[in-house]
Amino acid sequence: MRKTLSLLAAALLSAGAAHAADYAIDPSHTYATFEIGHFGTSTNRGRFDKKEGKIQFDRAAKTGKIDVSLDIASVNTGSAAFDKHLQSAEIFDAAKYPTARFVSDKLVFNGDKVAEVQGQLTLAGKTQPVTFKANNFNCYDNPMVKREVCGGDFEATIDRTAFGVNYGVDWGFPKNVRIVLQVEAVKQ
Repeated sequence: MRKTLSLLAAALLSAGAAHAADYAIDPSHTYATFEIGHFGTSTNRGRFDKKEGKIQFDRAAKTGKIDVSLDIASVNTGSAAFDKHLQSAEIFDAAKYPTARFVSDKLVFNGDKVAEVQGQLTLAGKTQPVTFKANNFNCYDNPMVKREVCGGDFEATIDRTAFGVNYGVDWGFPKNVRIVLQVEAVKQ
């Protein structure tokens, strides 16, 4: 009986794995932005223009894997001087650490919707756990590309000093940075 149950469990697990689909990040519908306070008056905002990634998603099994990379040199705040400073060794050190990367194999669901994504963020050569909360999530048949597209709006707040990004903390710049990720991925 135990052997039969083990075989049944293995069959169910392998059947669930067969339903996982691969998705490619659509860079024209994916945006990674950040926000950090500026001396308690306003908020500095920026984005990373070059991003890529892949997602494996199984809605029925409520599982998935995510691997998204951002090109640090593509940081864009609307100010070339500020972009250059962000790329410098004082902040992101783009020459030494050209990529930020988020990797996850833990999706948390609320019913049929992804509620959060738990994973590891690597930034400036350091890796820390980060959980992105899903503010929106949906899959739909895209009439333009004639394939399923899944995506949503996700956000997390990180302590940048955990990644060694300490610039300006002694002057009063906050440690916390809000990251907002709008992601759409096309089924392959």
